[in-house]
Amino acid sequence: MIEKAPLQPGSAGRFTDAKAALACVRDIYERNTAFLRERFAAYTQGEEEGGRNRACYPYVRLSVTSGAAVDTRLAYGFVEGVGAHSTTVTRPDLFERYLMEQFTLLLRNHGVPLEVGVSEEAIPIHFAFPQGMYVEGDLPPDRLTRLPDLFDLPDLARMDDTIVNGTCDTGADAVKPLALFTGPRVDFSLHRLRHYTATAPEHFQNFVLFTNYQFYVDEFIRLSREIMEPTGDADLAAYRAQYDSFVEPGDIVTTNQNLGGAADLPNGRLARMPQMPAYHLKRPDGNGITLVNIGVGPSNAKTITDHIAVLRPHAWLMLGHCAGLRHTQRLGDYVLAHGYVREDHVLDADLPLWVPVPALAEVQRALETAVERVTGLSGFDLKSIMRTGTVATIDNRNWELRDHREPLMRFSQSRAIALDMESATIAANGFRFRVPYGTLLCVSDKPMHGQLKLPGMADRFYRERVDQHLKIGVLAMELLREHGMETLHSRKLRSLAEVAFQ
Repeated sequence: MIEKAPLQPGSAGRFTDAKAALACVRDIYERNTAFLRERFAAYTQGEEEGGRNRACYPYVRLSVTSGAAVDTRLAYGFVEGVGAHSTTVTRPDLFERYLMEQFTLLLRNHGVPLEVGVSEEAIPIHFAFPQGMYVEGDLPPDRLTRLPDLFDLPDLARMDDTIVNGTCDTGADAVKPLALFTGPRVDFSLHRLRHYTATAPEHFQNFVLFTNYQFYVDEFIRLSREIMEPTGDADLAAYRAQYDSFVEPGDIVTTNQNLGGAADLPNGRLARMPQMPAYHLKRPDGNGITLVNIGVGPSNAKTITDHIAVLRPHAWLMLGHCAGLRHTQRLGDYVLAHGYVREDHVLDADLPLWVPVPALAEVQRALETAVERVTGLSGFDLKSIMRTGTVATIDNRNWELRDHREPLMRFSQSRAIALDMESATIAANGFRFRVPYGTLLCVSDKPMHGQLKLPGMADRFYRERVDQHLKIGVLAMELLREHGMETLHSRKLRSLAEVAFQ
């Protein structure tokens, strides 16, 4: 017998205190997911009492009747126009800090209560297991066939990106979205993140670095493990103490010895790496740094950013290699992207090509400052190793084998100075998901000038530049964090009818 039936759709209360509202959300979610897990456990033992087993997500709703002006200096935390705005919510344990901020801002800016209740959006049985249990794994064929009759399964029709893409037409009098992602859409991505990166969503930090080379991963691992080691230098110890642990694929955790962590590295390294392994240099406030090796190609770049976006990170940056397109560039020079030519094609249906993807001043300044500090160069001297310009992103790795006249003309007309396969995708998805973005690349070959990327040709370049490039990326993230979230989340990324949640 089930001791607790699921809470049924309807309002649970109205709250003027963010903490109380969050507690109500948590109670609904925990009770309803626990019901589904209990019923599924009974089903695996042969029980089918009570017919269909359904429990629904909690919802949060804000109803605004006044169009009075609010503090809009932030890029989020308020709704535009009168009416009701609502969203379903999942995993309040994971999003506790995030939800507290959103609730607090809404209550402060609008002065009306938040309504919390049980929605009519069913929780798929797979998503009732936050740790990613494969619910069909132990079921015999006959019970597997009966599963859809007794439990709700993930429904792609309920998990699209119409809100993010600005194509959600709710009608003039309908309830408007309060967040970019609904509960099912978030759950879908949380489970995919574990699959692609072999780390739990709980470990992801608010500042994310993407790379397309294992060299950068190796350097990030070395740097992160070094930060976990004790030091007698007071200033260095203070720096290292801001990070409390380092997490590798397989959820292998190394704790910081400067904070009393264990001295020995943990065992249990994965024998086989996932498709896009993630590494997390963690801070207690979640504002540490995550590095993901996305591999090569725009499809991977879109896939991983589609899913990390639901965690609402504060910024993501691309650190990778590129082909230098100008004769004056040298192997090892840096390219700071201030514009993108999008020929990756994976986002054409979600973000039309006529939509501009601008450079964000806050991110550009942080990257340039980081290059200055790490290299020791500044002002006019910085131009000797770094060039700012347009990066072209293409989906054809062997573009060099086409008739050179066509790409050469496009590169010239667009003023492109570098070519890669991921940067424009990551920037465009950052624009689309309202996640501040940036790109700093390193020239690894110059195919138009006879310097091809072939085995052995770039060994010296790799040795000299990889560790420096990675340090620049880490420092840029730390600078963005120190500068504050209020300026980082730019109003430039807001649409005409924007949701309230960050």
